[in-house]
Amino acid sequence: MPFPWDDSRRAFADAAGWFVRTTSLVGDRWQQPGLGEWDVRALVGHTSRSLLTVETYLARPAAAVEVPSAGDYFRVTREAAAGPAVAARGREAGVALGVEPAQAVAEIAGRVLPLVEARTGSELLTTIAGGMRLSDYLPTRTFELVVHTADLATALGVPLDLPATAAAQALQLIADLAVADGRAGPLLLAATGRPVPPGGLSVL
Repeated sequence: MPFPWDDSRRAFADAAGWFVRTTSLVGDRWQQPGLGEWDVRALVGHTSRSLLTVETYLARPAAAVEVPSAGDYFRVTREAAAGPAVAARGREAGVALGVEPAQAVAEIAGRVLPLVEARTGSELLTTIAGGMRLSDYLPTRTFELVVHTADLATALGVPLDLPATAAAQALQLIADLAVADGRAGPLLLAATGRPVPPGGLSVL
């Protein structure tokens, strides 16, 4: 289901703001465990790519739509997302944030958000999955910002105060993926306190 452009812009901005605020709380904990094999710096680096790819892809216009929805983007990129290159890029992105990572994140957000605000959502951009409308790609970045800022907040032991706009869009995308992939039943059971299926549950 397409997301209204104004809602997507607001959700993205709110998610980015939460990421910037949470990153500012890291202090001297950049080397402590973040997520899986990532330390906090690598986790923040990976999350910052949710902003940077918008900037990069806007500079690469596409000729046609090849990936028609946010859900399709995640389905197309599933195999690549599970590969070792993602972890390596996260570490590299963390290093690229330099000696003041929190300041670098704030500067990235300050640069990217105005780019999005100036668009109509109809722009065609070339993503790793293929040509997409900005209005369809942006919710995937909001999703990544929400999920990984939640990871960061958990690693830092701070409250999971997700912005309602971004949380609602991320949850809708999760529901859409689960329904399309025939996993709505297990998701409903898990979300209502029933036992999680063996091996865990992910719609990605």
